[in-house]
Amino acid sequence: MATGYKPYFDPDYESLIESIHPPRVCVDNETCTDCTLVKVDRANKHEILVEMVQVLTDLDLLISKSYISSDGGWCMDVFHVTDQLGHKLTDDTLIHYIQQSLCGGRRGDKTEVKEVTNRTCIGSIMRSLHVSTNYTAFELTAMDKPGLLSKISAVLAELGCNVAAAGFWTHKKRAASVLYIEDESKGGGPITSAERMLHVEEQLAIVVGAHHGKGERRIMRLVEGPPSARVHTGRRLHQLMQADMHHEISCSKDGNDSGKRRRSGSNNIVTDVCIENCKEKEYTVVNVRCKDRPKLLFDTVCTLTDLGYVVFHAAISSRDSLAVQEYYIRQRDGCTLDSERERQRVRQYLIEASERRVSHGVKLDVCTKNRVGLLSDITRVFREHGLSVSRAEISTLGEKAIGSFYTVELVRSVIGATVLEVNKSISAEWSSNGSNSQNNRSSSTCCEGVEERPAKLSLGLGSLLWAQFERLSSNSWGSA
Repeated sequence: MATGYKPYFDPDYESLIESIHPPRVCVDNETCTDCTLVKVDRANKHEILVEMVQVLTDLDLLISKSYISSDGGWCMDVFHVTDQLGHKLTDDTLIHYIQQSLCGGRRGDKTEVKEVTNRTCIGSIMRSLHVSTNYTAFELTAMDKPGLLSKISAVLAELGCNVAAAGFWTHKKRAASVLYIEDESKGGGPITSAERMLHVEEQLAIVVGAHHGKGERRIMRLVEGPPSARVHTGRRLHQLMQADMHHEISCSKDGNDSGKRRRSGSNNIVTDVCIENCKEKEYTVVNVRCKDRPKLLFDTVCTLTDLGYVVFHAAISSRDSLAVQEYYIRQRDGCTLDSERERQRVRQYLIEASERRVSHGVKLDVCTKNRVGLLSDITRVFREHGLSVSRAEISTLGEKAIGSFYTVELVRSVIGATVLEVNKSISAEWSSNGSNSQNNRSSSTCCEGVEERPAKLSLGLGSLLWAQFERLSSNSWGSA
């Protein structure tokens, strides 16, 4: 097995280098006419690429191109980014936050998260919650069946546990979820009593067990321990699904590459992963071609990192609906990837990571006043109308709760496989904190179709669901 440079990151050496050559982050709006360039020049360290991409992804920025170079003790990376509407970054607070966060350490925390999330959305809020001491995390992997999230959130509401934030993914009939909960029976905060923790676990085990058949594989736990031990929510969901996938993965011993290609989405773009060694430079080169979508770079970088690989160089670009990614990697011990069995394993994990968050069905955004049992009420409305939640993110910031839900089943039977996306102009209105008429409503939902006919159907669905949410909100708050 070929070996080469073995990365070693000494914390004291890192501090010395950064004191002599402090990190530099340049946010450039002059070079390109259609995007903002974020240029990072700083000392290299373990998982620095994941951290940088995580910052940009949490701000809901779209990364259309990226050039990564981090061989040796220094990294020089360039990211071509826009906001969700395809515009350059012009907000001074957002630019300052990016510069602070990408400079490393905890300096990025000096800019208030609230100032930034008022201009963005869920990712930054969840980033602050998963390191907070105010919440207990609940993790689950299980067989995906309609109503799973609804029943879990209903039990938590009955137990007096408020869901402050939730991430829920489904893929290939499996589900993974991370929920951040606070104990409202004690006035808020994490669950601190061992007896209370055991009772909540037992009740959740009952509902999850009743929802599944006997002997079906599932893992669930309430996570204790310091917040520093918690992993970023999106990355943790990938880890949960990868661990779950490990039980089912079957790598061909004869080198058969049957898992290499797979069609992704309705546009017939083929997910293609090619792995070969560059013997001259002692790298393994990984090429990924797949359907482009938001957060794709984060998903693939997280997967490679969690599989134990270091990205030394990379070039990422997207055009129309196609994304092309090229990574030059080695294992953490400096070895290249020579085993065909291991190559097949990496291919399959990258294919799953690339397709896990591809959108199918309808996306609905919800913005409303936060309260105990909100997630239970929202998911119950979906369930009562025959909709299955395939993916969800919801979080709270002060008295406001914002979330995105992807629903399938009944919707797909009505409109087929057309993907419906959120009306981002209304999403922008939600962030202005009372400066528009949307805030005068107790809750709101929005969905917009890619094509004219599905758009009319989706607007009808949105109106129906909004009426249900508003009724629930009025009933709850009117009696408060």
